[in-house]
Amino acid sequence: MSRLVIYVHGKGGSAEEAKHYQPLFADSDVIGFDYQSQNPWEAKREFPRFFDLHSEGYNSVILIANSIGAFLAMNALAEKNISRAMFISPIVNMERLISDMMMWSNVTEDALQSKKEIPTEFGETLSWEYLCYVRENLIKWSIPTCILYGGKDHLTSRETISEFTERIGANLTVMEDGEHWFHTEEQMKVLDHWIRNSI
Repeated sequence: MSRLVIYVHGKGGSAEEAKHYQPLFADSDVIGFDYQSQNPWEAKREFPRFFDLHSEGYNSVILIANSIGAFLAMNALAEKNISRAMFISPIVNMERLISDMMMWSNVTEDALQSKKEIPTEFGETLSWEYLCYVRENLIKWSIPTCILYGGKDHLTSRETISEFTERIGANLTVMEDGEHWFHTEEQMKVLDHWIRNSI
């Protein structure tokens, strides 16, 4: 059976990270996606094109996506023939995250609506267009999904990830000492073990 694994990186990541997953899927083709999209409406154009181009001829496709990559993938690929999705520290409620970032930066909704974009001290630019989009386009995701979440994730609360997991019927694995970015030796061991158990 021919199987394709598509890896979608998070912010600051790259398609090169897909190499880490090749040994875990020895019987599959594993490719990384170096997308250019900065927001969900761009992803809606770019992601399906990439998926259709590369998935042709395969019996099944597994999607592995990290952080913002998971959020963009859920917005863009919900209608695609994906046999299983595996999300690492996914952003699952962008409206809540934007609201949190506004609070951290003391930015009111009126100010954001008036200025349209406001840069923050932590490197993100708050966008009124982005906030409106995520309010009007709720994630609808029905693909069988496993989620790996770090108990110390500073971007998504336990309550938020639990609510989302329950809503879409996903399988949630929590590494209590894990962070949003899984990168230490111990965290990567947990991640690899989770992948092997979730396939």
